[in-house]
Amino acid sequence: MIDNVSQITMFFLSGFNETNNHRFTLFSLTLLCYCVILLVNISVIVTIIMDKNLHEPMYIFLCTFCMNALYGTAGFYPKFLWDLLSPVHVISYPGCLVQAQVIKSFVCADLSILSVMAYDRYLAICRPLEYHSVMTKQRLIMLVCYSWLTPFFIIAANIFLTSRLKLCSPYMARFFCVNWTNLACFPAETAVDNIVQYITIIIYLFHGIFIVLSYMYLSKICPNSIDNRAKFMQTCVPHLISLLVFLVTLLFNVVIIRFGSKNLPPAFKNFVEIEILVIPPLLNPLIYGFKLTKIRNRIVVVLTLKK
Repeated sequence: MIDNVSQITMFFLSGFNETNNHRFTLFSLTLLCYCVILLVNISVIVTIIMDKNLHEPMYIFLCTFCMNALYGTAGFYPKFLWDLLSPVHVISYPGCLVQAQVIKSFVCADLSILSVMAYDRYLAICRPLEYHSVMTKQRLIMLVCYSWLTPFFIIAANIFLTSRLKLCSPYMARFFCVNWTNLACFPAETAVDNIVQYITIIIYLFHGIFIVLSYMYLSKICPNSIDNRAKFMQTCVPHLISLLVFLVTLLFNVVIIRFGSKNLPPAFKNFVEIEILVIPPLLNPLIYGFKLTKIRNRIVVVLTLKK
């Protein structure tokens, strides 16, 4: 059995087997979706970079948020589009490791960035006089690095442990690589992997709790001041909507994939699994673009000048 394991150099993505009858329709819709994701995220990023008035911590975090969306979707859409038109749906073992690293770290980084945004809004609303002395350039760089590098290395540790498992099957019943511990020859070997994965879940669960508690606190103190209430409505509401979109999408994903009925069609489960790579990257820049006045006004100015 172990000799067979050493020969597994690629995985077969059997999740595509049920898309053969609709692959051209799915390809067109997916390509359109990816193009819109690229357009809206790049528009927000370029707007923030080009306008010096937007070189503030809140907008830099937003820029980081959109860059993370581009990073995560780049790990999925090009390969997915290729597989929709390809007669053979395979991915190399190293390619599978890279794709799992990118997609998982993208999801975790989203929560990290949202938690950093919540901290920034707390400082801006609750400690406005100290804001610029606390949120220095060095602190800003540190928070951006934290929101990207910490998830990257935590997930890298998860992927490293999973890569050491001896696998008995190269067939993966999904569209992309995320977790293949169920292919392990010896389930007992997955104990350490499962523990590390649960620790990772707990770490980012605390991120989510911190974000929720931060905005609950802000919502309580803001009614006491008209100025604070205006700041909350203008800058915190987009964060709350983004958090709600992300958490609902992630929760739906976990409930259906992890605890859903085995009677659910595999194709439905697979499409539920990729919604985390569709809904947040698509809606978040639109939410911020429409709600944040400075970004909305800047985009309107650019479009007006082009006309």
